[in-house]
Amino acid sequence: MADFNDIVGQDQIKEHLQNVLKTGKTSHAYIINGERFSGKEFIAKIFAMALQCEKDGINPCGMCHSCKQAASDNHPDIIKITHEKPNTISVDDIRTQINNDVVIKPYTGPYKIYIMNEAEKMNTQAQNALLKTLEEPPAYAIIILLTTNLDAMLPTILSRCVVLNMKPAPDDLVKKYLMEEMMIPDYKAEVCVAFARGNVGKAKLLASSEEFENIKNDVLGLLKNIHNMELNEIVVSVKKISEYKMNINDYLDIMAIWYRDVLLFKATNDANHLVFREEIKNIRQTASKCSYEGIEKVIEALDVAKRRLEANVNFDLTMELLLMQIQENG
Repeated sequence: MADFNDIVGQDQIKEHLQNVLKTGKTSHAYIINGERFSGKEFIAKIFAMALQCEKDGINPCGMCHSCKQAASDNHPDIIKITHEKPNTISVDDIRTQINNDVVIKPYTGPYKIYIMNEAEKMNTQAQNALLKTLEEPPAYAIIILLTTNLDAMLPTILSRCVVLNMKPAPDDLVKKYLMEEMMIPDYKAEVCVAFARGNVGKAKLLASSEEFENIKNDVLGLLKNIHNMELNEIVVSVKKISEYKMNINDYLDIMAIWYRDVLLFKATNDANHLVFREEIKNIRQTASKCSYEGIEKVIEALDVAKRRLEANVNFDLTMELLLMQIQENG
């Protein structure tokens, strides 16, 4: 059963929460702030499990009745806040699930713990309703808000919560985790780590995603052949890329990592630090053909394409222009 030792690379948060468990000085409200998939829910679950654990240690024991209920998401005193509307947590959600419920004492545990994911989706009325509970909480109540955007929270909420910020996990720890826990081969783990930028959950998703593997293979196939393409073939390639519209940032990021590898190899002639080490033959060829200025122009063109797509500029046009710039400079 999972415990604090299974949290990868969040030492400050682990230390803070285990200190709370050791001293018994719990706050009534915590905010865990970090990007999607970074492990906020996992940390909240382990902290809640340890708070309710019958053994009162700095780790959930995993054996008592309370831990078993918490592990299977069936603990009556660990409540997950849900919301009907996908993009809004409304005042009614807060009133029915927290304010009207918090007056009822815990059923079995010492605490009543509320975990709210996507807390940034609370509208102003919902946050003001939550404030009523945060101002005068019952002694047994603990509210854990998980958010990707602290700026969306009212200052009055922030001032009543202990804010814990997720930090990017070191690349070597993420790679070790993927290789040891998920049995991912070295070269594949390297690509996932380069993408995840310290986000363990994202690295796990990428490592197990067939689509990510397909995107990577398509990008590399395109970049290896782009110099021999006619304009009509570029148009056909753009049609194929449009299948990945939902993941277009991943697509462009793979291109960027490829050209960073080319730049690094051109500068150092050393393959050891490349993300796409298994592609060394093609990287060497590209590096010998390209100028430093050309590679820089391609990396810049990738950034421009990303910004254009975010601004809803025509997809096909943006991608055709990008591929022509890559053909010219890369």
